[in-house]
Amino acid sequence: MRVLLQAEPFDAAALTDGFGAGAGAVVTFTGLVRADNGLTALEIEHYPGMTERALSDHAQAAADRFALTDVLVVHRHGRIHIGEPIMMVATAAPHRRAAFDAADFLMDWLKSRAPFWKREIGPDGSRGWVAAKDEDEAALDRWQV
Repeated sequence: MRVLLQAEPFDAAALTDGFGAGAGAVVTFTGLVRADNGLTALEIEHYPGMTERALSDHAQAAADRFALTDVLVVHRHGRIHIGEPIMMVATAAPHRRAAFDAADFLMDWLKSRAPFWKREIGPDGSRGWVAAKDEDEAALDRWQV
């Protein structure tokens, strides 16, 4: 299991080279900054130490719950521009359903509960905090966590 928290862009292909060797299924998901509402970038803040612990704990919970053979969580912080990767999860399991469900479980938690604070940066430099969305909470509720 690996959890990476970094400011720099990452290479998903390089990070998953050899990932899940011997597993029956590997699922990866990479989230990118979307160009919504004139957005030019996102700024992501976190509390060092607390965030890494929370990500590691939840990655381990996914590994235990879905009998994963490997799990990778990568999340960026700092200023991230349109089209750049924000985060990635990779899950490996003996069977595809567990790998897919684990990736979905991790994503729902990252979207709703991971200790990150996001600000949208507009073309004029204006900044606004990103609010939690009801649909993200509803997605997480199905896992009963």
